[in-house]
Amino acid sequence: MATTSITVATRPPLAAPSVSASAAATSTITPSSDQIVVLYVMISMAVVIFGFWNVPGIRNCINPLKLFTIGWHELCHIIIAILTGGRILRITIDPHVGGATIVEGGRPAFILAAGYIGSTLFGGLFVLAGWDILVAKIMSFVLGIGMIMPLKLVRDKFTILLTILYEALLIGFWFIDHASALRWYCLFVGIMNIFYAVWDVADDRFFHKTNDSDATQFSILFPRIQPHIWATFWIFFEALVLAGVAVLGILVFKRTSTQMYDEAAKFLPT
Repeated sequence: MATTSITVATRPPLAAPSVSASAAATSTITPSSDQIVVLYVMISMAVVIFGFWNVPGIRNCINPLKLFTIGWHELCHIIIAILTGGRILRITIDPHVGGATIVEGGRPAFILAAGYIGSTLFGGLFVLAGWDILVAKIMSFVLGIGMIMPLKLVRDKFTILLTILYEALLIGFWFIDHASALRWYCLFVGIMNIFYAVWDVADDRFFHKTNDSDATQFSILFPRIQPHIWATFWIFFEALVLAGVAVLGILVFKRTSTQMYDEAAKFLPT
């Protein structure tokens, strides 16, 4: 008896739908609803800080944070001055007249540029802390120590009392919403440091402070370029760095509030 063989044709398994590289990149760089809030807060803080830094009377309320910002700026000058063979003659850190580092020798252009560059990059670290609780916790230690150190050069009792208040707020924010409040504290400080050239030039122009802005010092070092051109250049540089840090924050910290809480709880839980 003849047998009949039957061949059953099988269809290849369906492949999972592929996602194009451009679509994947778009979904990654698109901010979440929580991240959009951070972007709006960044813009708002820049406006608020400009007002606090320049409005008479009110500008004294942020003296501790101004000292922290000015102190780091001057420290960057000092570090590069020493590394390039310069000798530090005098240092001034004051919330009213600004900062100044008098240097003998070294490489003037590098020493001068170190201030704005250092402030901007340092501020970028604090801005990143605005995207994640764990990073904010770590940076809060830097802020806590940094606000105390400039007091060695300050004799103003009001500023000393304000510094104690700001330190107390920093500690208190550890216990608000699982330390999430630290994100906004660090973000405020980050914006203040990143845009130091704005506040520096505003002090120079509107309040005619004793210590010239670095933009003015650059025009003295390079007489062919006017101070406002130097100011524009450095402010553009700062805005560019802020944009880059914002994109980095969106890409790296794709976390929900619950994920941030769980991750941050592993480091000094509150």
